[in-house]
Parts: sequence; structure tokens; C-alpha cells
Amino acid sequence: MISFEKFTLSNGLTVMVNTDKSTQMVAMNILYKVGARNEDPAKTGFAHLFEHLMFGGSVNIPEYDKPLQAAGGENNAFTNNDITNYYLTIPAHQVETAFWLESDRMLSLAFSEKSLEVQRSVVVEEFRQRYLNQPYGDAWLKLRPLAYTVHPYRWATIGMEVKHIEDAVLDDVKDFFKRFYHPANAVMALSGNISTERARELSEKWFGPIPPGVIPSKNWDQEPAQMQPRRSIVEAAVPYPAIYKAWHCGGRTDDSFHATDLLTDVLSAGKSSRLYNSLVKDQQLFSNIRAYTLGDMDPSLVVIDGKLREGVDVDLAEKAIESEIEKVCITDISQDELERIHNQTESTHVFGETSIANRALNLCFFEMLGNANDVNSQVEKYRSTDGSMIRKAAESIFKNENSSTLIYTPSK
Repeated sequence: MISFEKFTLSNGLTVMVNTDKSTQMVAMNILYKVGARNEDPAKTGFAHLFEHLMFGGSVNIPEYDKPLQAAGGENNAFTNNDITNYYLTIPAHQVETAFWLESDRMLSLAFSEKSLEVQRSVVVEEFRQRYLNQPYGDAWLKLRPLAYTVHPYRWATIGMEVKHIEDAVLDDVKDFFKRFYHPANAVMALSGNISTERARELSEKWFGPIPPGVIPSKNWDQEPAQMQPRRSIVEAAVPYPAIYKAWHCGGRTDDSFHATDLLTDVLSAGKSSRLYNSLVKDQQLFSNIRAYTLGDMDPSLVVIDGKLREGVDVDLAEKAIESEIEKVCITDISQDELERIHNQTESTHVFGETSIANRALNLCFFEMLGNANDVNSQVEKYRSTDGSMIRKAAESIFKNENSSTLIYTPSK
């Protein structure tokens, strides 16, 4: 149970405070409601580029990391298709340093050609090394546009192509910052040894004077229902064949989300899971295989991907996957299996709540979804999901016409 208090500044910044006096640390999490889905299709990768630019110095603070490290703090950030998230932990007696640092870069970055050039080069190198120059690295660059035809989920967070980052200019960057990086488009949470009164005082002092900004519109096209299967076979410099299969499913706030999430646990959570037992251990078709849902805010995907063992026929391996998903569509899972995945899910949530950084992130995430209080009902929602609900989710998702399949075969 995460207890918290919430208030909103006059500029629209929502702040949540989880006080925990058992620690001498404070975690600060700031979630900006901007991800790859907010980008212009001709200028993709900007949300991720901004994650890097936000560490390049702000209007009054030339370097972000130095004062934070001097105060004993640590920080990091991540971007996905829906959000960009910045987080830090710092000793409680130094917490004002965190408010100073984060408010200054929300106020304005120190925009310069040099900073853009440096971070652009970093992101371009990341694109090439992680996505283009390693085996299977471009899987999401190929699978997303196969599964999505109009929705901005059709490109990965890194961007649609390297050229979009290479061509980024300072005016583009300034416009992106103005549209998305402001109090009305952000949520902040604090967890640790800080009172609500102190958090309110520091929030008003450091974030209160920042202009609110305008909440950006969501004007992208929604993906139409997929009416026939899609398939792509790629010959590439990979050691073994690989299969990636994706099916459309509901988004993170959809009523079926918890059943969908548990469905993927039934298939691949641990060595007791169906795909591991059948396809890795017994039939020895795959060296590894996994199933997961992306959990995107808009209608999302369930994905199964696996690397084949040497000499295994791709058609045989794919039919084996289809056989396993057919079983989960026609028969309720056993009570023992249900109890196992319920216990796994509950232990993961309970363990996660021991971290002040996780608590702050989760408060921001559920507030962004619509209600921070929902963070405390997740275990109950998973527990109340029974076998028939999981089977119905499988029936709805695992239809052939709803599938997109990407096959890697080694270059000859």
C-alpha cells in the first residue's frame, strides 16, 4: 500500500508525496506526457533525443550531474512510446538541490548548437550500434510498421530512421521543448523522508514561477482493426533463425489488460511456463522464447519472440507456437497454474514497493493514466482475474487475421 497526498500548483503541475521516515533518502520522479507517439512522422526520435538533451545543461545550470553528485544524488531517465521519465534519489537533507536542478531544466534548456551536436551524435551512434549493427537489433524497426499502418506506434522510440535525428535542427528542438516540457504536461512524485508541507513549500518556490504551457492535443490516427495476417521474411547477418509474432490487444487502461498480462505470464513467466516447458525443454526447438504485452496506453500488442536452435525448421517451430496458443484459447488454465502466476505477480508488486524510486515512478504513472490511487488496487485486480477471463483474452487476441509475423533467416 502506497499512502500519499496530492496537490496541484497553479501552473498545472501535479505533485504527489509519499512520506517514509524509515529512510534518509528521497526519490523524485518527473514524468512528462510525451513519447514517440507525439512525434511528427517526418521527424521521429525526438522524444528520445530530448531525454539526452535534458542532461546537457539548463538556462541557469551549465552541468546537471556535477551538483547532483556533489550532493550525493544519482539520476537516470527513460523514454518509451508514451512517456519520458526522469528520476533521481538524493539524501533527504539535500533535497532542495533536486528541486533546483529539475525546475531549472523544466524552465528552459540552455539551447545551443554545440549541445545539440553532441547529443545528436550520441543518439545516432546508439541507433547504429544497438539497432542496425547487431543481430536482430532492427527487429522493432521492422515489426512495428508491419503491425501498425497508421498509428504512431509504427515507429520505435529511437526513431523511424537515422536521418531524422541527423537532420534535427535547433528550431525543431526548441519547438518540441515548448510544446511538451512544461508544468501542465508533467506529473511529479516524491517518496522518502520528506513531509507534504516541505514538498509543497519547495514545489511552490522552485516550480511555481514556471509558466504553465498549453496541454498538447492528441491528434494522431487510431489503428483500424487488422483483417488479415501480415508476414515478412528477412535474410540478415544473424546466427540462427528467429520468429517474432505480434497480435493487437487492448491498451493499458483497457478492462482486459490484467487478463492479457497474466496470459503472457502463463505462456512464458519462468521455467514452469508453457512455452519454456514445451518448446525449449521438451521439444528443444528454441534456445529461448518469451511472451509479453507492451502495455502501451493506446491499443497495444502481445508479442511472442524466440531464437531457434541450430538446424530447427522455421515452419515446424512456428507451428509449435501456434499449437501452444491454441491450447490456451480453448481450455481454462488449471487452478495450480493460476495460483502460481497470481503469486508471482503479487510478489513482484510487493517487492517493487520497497523501493522509494519505484513508488515515485508508479504514483506518476498511474496519475498519468487517470488516477494515482489505482496503484494500490493492482494486486487485487490481478487476483480477481480468473482462468476463464484469461482464456477469453486469448480467444480475442490470438486470431490469425490479427497477427503480424517477422521471420529472420541467416544470410547464405
